[in-house]
Amino acid sequence: MEAKNVKGTRDILLNETGGFRTIENILTQICGLFGYHELRTPILEHSEVFARGVGEGSDIVRKEMYTFEDKAGRSVTMRPEFTAGIIRSFIQNKMHIEAELPVKIFYHGPAFRYERPQLGRYRQFSQFGVESIGSSSLYNDAEVITMAYTMLASLALNNVTLKINCLGDKESRDNYREALKKYFEPHLDNMCPDCKERFRLNPLRILDCKVEEDKILAKDAPKIKDYLSASSLERFEKIKSALRSNNIPFVEDDQLVRGLDYYSEIVFEFAYVSKTGKDYGALGGGGHYGNLMKELGGPDLPGVGFSFGVERLFDILVDDGILEAKTSPVDIYVMPLGDEAKEYALNIANRLRVNGFATDMCFDDVKLGAMIKRALKKGASFAVIIGEDEIANNKLMVKNLKENVQEEVSSSELITYFNNLYMKSRGGCSCGRDCSVDCADCSCDNNCSGGNNNE
Repeated sequence: MEAKNVKGTRDILLNETGGFRTIENILTQICGLFGYHELRTPILEHSEVFARGVGEGSDIVRKEMYTFEDKAGRSVTMRPEFTAGIIRSFIQNKMHIEAELPVKIFYHGPAFRYERPQLGRYRQFSQFGVESIGSSSLYNDAEVITMAYTMLASLALNNVTLKINCLGDKESRDNYREALKKYFEPHLDNMCPDCKERFRLNPLRILDCKVEEDKILAKDAPKIKDYLSASSLERFEKIKSALRSNNIPFVEDDQLVRGLDYYSEIVFEFAYVSKTGKDYGALGGGGHYGNLMKELGGPDLPGVGFSFGVERLFDILVDDGILEAKTSPVDIYVMPLGDEAKEYALNIANRLRVNGFATDMCFDDVKLGAMIKRALKKGASFAVIIGEDEIANNKLMVKNLKENVQEEVSSSELITYFNNLYMKSRGGCSCGRDCSVDCADCSCDNNCSGGNNNE
């Protein structure tokens, strides 16, 4: 058997994980600015959570879920999306009783769908998203869209197209479904098998078909805007006004329905074409939902949310030269000269680490020149060279690998030495802030007085 990954999955390699972490950290910070808190739900859920929540008419439930029976004969599913599981947890843990509404939740982690692998799309993928649950205010919807736009702008993705549409309330959608049935019924014999099934379960899904002939047919289908109730139309107009007042550009796409059956009122999606011309399609999107909570046996509370595919964001950021795929360099590389110096060198390396310096060490018996080559390959700025003389005299040789100069430093002063070096390079305080003062006089509340000297 050839050792290889399962089709549709992806190894996040050593030079990529830092980029993924950067994306997740930026998005997490923005969640904090908007008052959101993280919720972690299991990868496995009872299959009914998704069948009832996502909707039996969706492609996800019909043909993309990884579903199996456990050893007790219960049907369980590896989550294809997060929202239904978040709502299940909200209901089960009675969050609406214990917390102020809306409850603002963010999440990130793996999800699984059996679909055709393509550019930026995998069968196991990472999602980062939010749910704001419990407020029916249209301004809650507008704030969530603003948050999503802010996230993409913070990642320096400035050429994003925000597409929006309104699916209306229940009355609007019921009337629209009937209009779509009347339009598509005479053409059913010539439509793809999926669309025939969508016609039976939820004709709105036909608008999301990717078969070219059906896409052409759908262009002349009735438009949802002609079937919106007065209240839905008014709500949509006010949301658009709120977006304009926050300088968020958008285009209206009357064929945008998203892939999940629980959406109502506003839905939205972010499209992107990279600087090299690659069309990544949707980076992510979301919308408002009114009946999902009730459908899963909970209180009658609305919500709104969105999610992004992290792999797709990473690929775009690398493709556009915004993010570089590389391993994080170490600050210092410790070089013991001979076996006798290794135990002492390990102690030095650990002292540097606990004081905040990324440090690696050579364990192999190689010459100094080979160790310097390894240090440069790892991106180290400095080398600490330790031989028998250094141990005997309690002195260490520190080599600046960028400037190719070296000097002798007392072992007891090593941490202070590096604190001062990094303080100067950062413009003042060794905590990394631009304090422009010595650490002993620092007042940045980082407890860095005297630097990181925790010897």
